[in-house]
Amino acid sequence: MGQRLTQIATRTGDSGTTGLGDNTRVSKDSLRVHAMGDVDELNSHLGLLMCEELPPDVRELLVEVQHQLFNLGGELSIPGFELLKADAVLALDEALAHYNAQLPRLQEFILPAGNRAASQAHVCRTVARRAERAVVALGGAEPVRDAPRHYLNRLSDLLFVLSRVLNRMNGGGDVYWKSERLSRAEGE
Repeated sequence: MGQRLTQIATRTGDSGTTGLGDNTRVSKDSLRVHAMGDVDELNSHLGLLMCEELPPDVRELLVEVQHQLFNLGGELSIPGFELLKADAVLALDEALAHYNAQLPRLQEFILPAGNRAASQAHVCRTVARRAERAVVALGGAEPVRDAPRHYLNRLSDLLFVLSRVLNRMNGGGDVYWKSERLSRAEGE
């Protein structure tokens, strides 16, 4: 793994390149750097979500997710290196099953709305999907293990479920899209 930064303003990126964890330099617009940036942005949005009032178990889960996203970003920064373990994906599967079991069945598509915590979870979900697309694009050009893609896919699903959980705090609920089908069913 490359050296840890001891100073931030190194000026080594002024040429439009950046250093990877294996000390190679790549263009700042490379697919790998895009994927790393999207994962970093997702982690930052999760940090913002954690500024909200959250149930302790959700907060604990999100702290662990932030650590795993740092592992994922580290793995992306070192081609061929493994930092994200299979048990991290399994932990998301378990969390999905746990939180989804508490929720009523969806009647229709829901809007990314409700309380601020739930809305921020939706922002995190969409950034996770973008990060997943970036990892898929990178995998089309260079070898990338499956675990990063699987992790981001599960995480976006979990963030959707958590948005529904967070909307139920203090008696709230889902904000449904007023589709024509739902409007007809309510009118009958």
